[in-house]
Amino acid sequence: MADENPTNSPPETPANPPEKPHFPAAEPISVTEKETPLDPSPTTPEQDQKEPIQQEHSIPEAEKPQKVPESQGSFKEESNKVTDLSDPEKKSLDELKTHVQELGEAQIYGVPLLVDERSDVILLKFLRARDFKVKEAFLMLKNTLKWREEFGIESLVEEKLGDDLDKVVFSDGLDKDGHPVCYNVYGEFQNKELYKKTFGDQEKRNKFLKWRIQFLEKSIRKLDFSPGGINTIFQVSDLKNSPGPGKTEHRIATKQALQLLQDNYPEFVAKQVFINVPWWYLAFYTMISPFMTQRTKSKFVFASPARTAETLFKYIAPEQVPIQYGGLSVDFCDCNPAFTNNDPASEITIKPATKQTVEILVNEKCSIIWELRVVGWEVSYSAEYVPRTEGSYTVIIHKARKMSPTDEPVICNGFKITELGKLLLTVDNSTSKKKKLLYRFKVEPLCD
Repeated sequence: MADENPTNSPPETPANPPEKPHFPAAEPISVTEKETPLDPSPTTPEQDQKEPIQQEHSIPEAEKPQKVPESQGSFKEESNKVTDLSDPEKKSLDELKTHVQELGEAQIYGVPLLVDERSDVILLKFLRARDFKVKEAFLMLKNTLKWREEFGIESLVEEKLGDDLDKVVFSDGLDKDGHPVCYNVYGEFQNKELYKKTFGDQEKRNKFLKWRIQFLEKSIRKLDFSPGGINTIFQVSDLKNSPGPGKTEHRIATKQALQLLQDNYPEFVAKQVFINVPWWYLAFYTMISPFMTQRTKSKFVFASPARTAETLFKYIAPEQVPIQYGGLSVDFCDCNPAFTNNDPASEITIKPATKQTVEILVNEKCSIIWELRVVGWEVSYSAEYVPRTEGSYTVIIHKARKMSPTDEPVICNGFKITELGKLLLTVDNSTSKKKKLLYRFKVEPLCD
């Protein structure tokens, strides 16, 4: 991240003293967000009329150029509390528990069956996967237990399989409902060496399969299987530069992995979001869609490259979204940032041809550091501090500069405040597109 002016760095040459604004009495720190139109407008009325209207935070429906599939309704997770089940559902659960007693002592996903209420949550997953048909759910459970024993799941969890695929599948943060978020980045297989090492022969493909199962099993064992807990995962699949259907080895290994996950890990997906969706996947989805249940399709959300950040922000707070997808979350080990996923960010939609100013009123001496980004940039950013004392100068912290998409995605600035006043963070959006502004800040009192 760019650090234009660290807290202890001297500011640039001050500008001419401005006419002093009115500073009302306030809390030690208060924030005001102001929007003003830019003049002149960068587009003509005729151009404005042609600009398509975008709905904030909407699930991308059917973008005309790419024909992204429409979301098939919004899936809502059912309650796992027995008291919330319908009478037929309670009856099915009781019948399944009677059948499970025939298995003797058994455990699955690290949870012993029929010992406590966590078992009910797991059995409900198998029932829902089979529309509460008890015999079919019990058969599925028995087959899963048999497969887990044959595959050696308990020993696989402890096995060392290397870290070659750590950037292909990884967990990062939580969604707005508290589900852990898992990212699948298939574009990593553009690396020919990694592709060959992973899919080069059957032995390598088997190792990939073991690694993928191990990752999921470890993730599941971190879930809370209590009836009111979080027991599903939010999945994000990044299809940018993903190997196409012509990559036979990848297609076969992926199909095998998906089949095993579907058969042996029912109802563990809270939402499945596909981002950076390419043309070939649209054809593939159209082909397989008729064979999917409405329940499965209702969990799917699709986003073209232009809508990736907007779509993720609908479900995941910006500070929890990885920086490469438009958010603020970074690998703490790589850059040791001043901010973490626990520091909330504010989110503003900047309309075309408008100026957005974040005014932070400071009523105590302190040191302030802030982080700011506009997804995709193509806007001008500036930062200045206006002291309250009459005769003082406005301090230019960050000169107004046009930020391009190739610039550092996040800017981090800091300033030591010895005179009370206000900090102004200004973004000029002279484009004909809406822009997403993210910012957050921290304040520490100055020591005498």
